[in-house]
Amino acid sequence: MQALILAGGEGTRLRPLTSTVPKPVVPLVDRPFIAFMLDWLRGHGVDDVVMSCGFMASGVRNVLGDGSAYVIRLRYVEEPRPLGTGGALKFAERLLDERFLMLNGDVLTDLDLTTQLEQHERTGARATLALIAVDDPSAYGLVRCSEGGRVREFLEKPSPDQIDTNLVNAGAYVLEREVLDLIAPDRPVSIERELFPLLVGNGLYGCTGDAYWLDIGTPERYLQATFDILDGDVSSSVVDALYVSRLSIGEGARIEGRVVGPALVGPGAHVAAGATVAGRCVIGRNVQIGAGAHIDRSVILDGAVIGARTTVVESIVGPGVRIGDRCRIGEGVVLGEGAELGHDNQLAAGARLFPNVSLPDGAIKF
Repeated sequence: MQALILAGGEGTRLRPLTSTVPKPVVPLVDRPFIAFMLDWLRGHGVDDVVMSCGFMASGVRNVLGDGSAYVIRLRYVEEPRPLGTGGALKFAERLLDERFLMLNGDVLTDLDLTTQLEQHERTGARATLALIAVDDPSAYGLVRCSEGGRVREFLEKPSPDQIDTNLVNAGAYVLEREVLDLIAPDRPVSIERELFPLLVGNGLYGCTGDAYWLDIGTPERYLQATFDILDGDVSSSVVDALYVSRLSIGEGARIEGRVVGPALVGPGAHVAAGATVAGRCVIGRNVQIGAGAHIDRSVILDGAVIGARTTVVESIVGPGVRIGDRCRIGEGVVLGEGAELGHDNQLAAGARLFPNVSLPDGAIKF
């Protein structure tokens, strides 16, 4: 089975994490984010993946290679300019089989693609959309279906009196290659707003599933995805690496302080005496956590240095970041790769420090 993954966005909402790293390969727990999707696809019989890239495409290719590390064939197409979801699909046409999956590369999920494929075959559909139920349907465009799953209407930005369903598009589609004939070449096209409405009443179905599903497009959702993976709320091999203590400690890591699970500590990391890494944390490769420091519900990426008696709460610290002593970093802060923060600084309220920015001692307190 073949899949097309749309991974061409710039990931602007995730900056500064995506200022130096393409969004598909931003580290999530212990691997590039898109590796979770590749593992999920392989589990449903996908052995051939076409990656539609745009922004920093070479960076994606350099990390993922030909897919052999993921036991999957991986090929790439690079959009000459942003073409939208439908335009990207049309641009990849020459590589696509008669039937294939198409997926939004921003989503972490464990949807049952096998059931979706079986329904698609059974109904003779031209396109089958994965649908999920959400708690707050007012925040999404909704999909109305008839009995048997046939899609009858899309409802964008519904008013409260219009909401009669809680089913939304989950960004995973089974498509017949013939639908590409409906897409004009060489121009931006939205598959959701232009192609799917043309198929209503003409072979478009929805497959409703009960699964984990999260768009990781913001720092808040990136952290939530990290927590959910560590907690085992989404199916992945990460949980298998956590021992009974719910800890995974990499080779050569030195734990002189205290680490509380669920947590993952990468190879070569050092947690100094008196330091505490509280639950739901990821400590990357060769990270140094100073004496008396406190890390809670945070991600500290490879090579970062956290000073003595510094507190990091519910934040993301990029690779190679250096934070001085007695700092407080908390509540949604994101520090970009290579940033440096001197002693006695305080950052909170979603502050973002972009890559390689350097602030002296006591420069910020808010």
